Amino acid sequence: MVDYAAMLRPRFGAAGAICALALITASCSSKKPIAPAKPAVAAPTVAPVVVPPPQPAPYKIEQQGFPIKDPALDLIAQSNQLFEAGQRQLEQGHLQAARDQFNRALDVLFESPGGARTNPQIREHFDRMVERISAAELTSLAQGDGFAEGRAEPASIDELLAISTFAEEQPTQATTDAVTEDLEVTAHDIDIPLNAKVLSFVEMFSGRAKNYLEDGLNRGRHYLPMIQEVFRAEGLPLDLAYVPLIESAFKPSAVSRAKAKGIWQFMRGTAIENGLKHDWYIDERADPEKATRAAAKYLKTLYGMFGDWHLALASYNGGPGRVQKAMRQSGKDDFWSLTARGRYLPRETRDYVPLILAAVVVAKNPGQYGMTVQSLEEDERGIERVTLTTAVDLRVLAEWIGTPVQTIQELNPELRRWTTPVRATDYELKVPAGTADVVRARLLESEPAELAPLNRHMVKKGETLLSIARQLKVTRSDLAEANYLSSKATLKVGQQLIIPRAPTLLLAARPDTPSSESRDSEAAPAPAAVAAATRTADSTVIHRVKSGETLFSIARLYRTTVGSLKEWNRLRSNSIRAGQRLTIHATRTVATN
Repeated sequence: MVDYAAMLRPRFGAAGAICALALITASCSSKKPIAPAKPAVAAPTVAPVVVPPPQPAPYKIEQQGFPIKDPALDLIAQSNQLFEAGQRQLEQGHLQAARDQFNRALDVLFESPGGARTNPQIREHFDRMVERISAAELTSLAQGDGFAEGRAEPASIDELLAISTFAEEQPTQATTDAVTEDLEVTAHDIDIPLNAKVLSFVEMFSGRAKNYLEDGLNRGRHYLPMIQEVFRAEGLPLDLAYVPLIESAFKPSAVSRAKAKGIWQFMRGTAIENGLKHDWYIDERADPEKATRAAAKYLKTLYGMFGDWHLALASYNGGPGRVQKAMRQSGKDDFWSLTARGRYLPRETRDYVPLILAAVVVAKNPGQYGMTVQSLEEDERGIERVTLTTAVDLRVLAEWIGTPVQTIQELNPELRRWTTPVRATDYELKVPAGTADVVRARLLESEPAELAPLNRHMVKKGETLLSIARQLKVTRSDLAEANYLSSKATLKVGQQLIIPRAPTLLLAARPDTPSSESRDSEAAPAPAAVAAATRTADSTVIHRVKSGETLFSIARLYRTTVGSLKEWNRLRSNSIRAGQRLTIHATRTVATN
């Protein structure tokens, strides 16, 4: 008798075999009686079925939602998160906070029991992290180079006057009717004639230049209340408050092709004549309030010369001398008669006055011309003022009060560099409301070297402004102006020059960095310390002594000698104390290696 259970057991298991056998038996019992058996034939051999072994335990753990964790990957992920946090701080100009995060990004790798000291994977990540931090430092140095001036925006006057050189847009009847009605119901304190030139520019502002004017008006709502207050106090027409709408679209950083700057687009000479300061560190043309007071003074002067606001505006654009010459040549003393023919004034000046008048018409009733402009309001950014008696790096200030350095720059657009003027003894800086007391307190507890760690160069025999400028890869005029000198000044041996490039050390030095055998050696340098020392000439690092440090350990840190440290800091013994500040001259450091 065939043992079907034995045959089925390899394929289905014991229980499966029993079930299969029951099915076979039931099937057989339902059929007709079986015929007499034939001679017995040997049963076919059934090949055993190989059952695959169960999956290994890790797979089951994954399936249950409990993946096996790799400690090395966890450390690397944590390091990356800290590095990204440091980058965010660096983007805001917070150098100390960035330095702390970058150092922590290395510390988690360096201090872990299974970290960079023993694990090759983490050691490789450590090396890459050092390179990334050094690259971030290079970027920070480039962005914070004291010789680099802040970026400017193109002045709108150039764009608008370029548009006006094309075929003039013929005003539609709808525009003519809208302006006619507007002038009847809206009061103006300067004369606005209803002529083809003004109507043509209103048509332009209602069409292809609509977005430009709308954006300018929304930006100008921060400044218009201040401008109107100044003009009201000076007895000037309030309609003139809209002149910056055409000149700059109310952008403090606007610079024209002719190098006029600020919301009022002052040329440098005119700005100085009207009381604005300009040197290598500041340009008050970019300060909206100071420039507005200068503009009020200048406009009053021009009106006094011509007795007519249209001619005064023409001279604001083309210069009073040019307008006076045109009047003499033409024998005309009315702007519209003077510009009826194009031979006396350039097109730019001929178009400038109707552009201003058209902008005034639209700006005083923007809804009439399809524009959406928010209501006029004071600048909502509350500010306080702090008087500085020494130069201060804006990045240091920003970190003190926990705000991006861009905020400080936007509140003080007259500052051309990363630092306040180095020789100003009473410079007034604007800071966000509620932060002035914090700034004053930090100023009292900080030393000048911490506030603006500017480099200094001692003039050696044979050196000139030109030779030093070439060494620094800057212009002679920049180097001279940074030191309040003439570009032709003769230097004296031993004279100290300010080099507005603050050393940025983002990576704490680690003589025993475990990335290679050379870094474990006694003379191993700190990567960023060496980068800082070799990057720029005459770079100076101020090192604050920590508890347990010695002159020997500090000398090893910066790859210099104890003798050099003592010479630079005029030390008579090897004794130093925690908190003491030591000056490290990077270029001399390189020379000793």
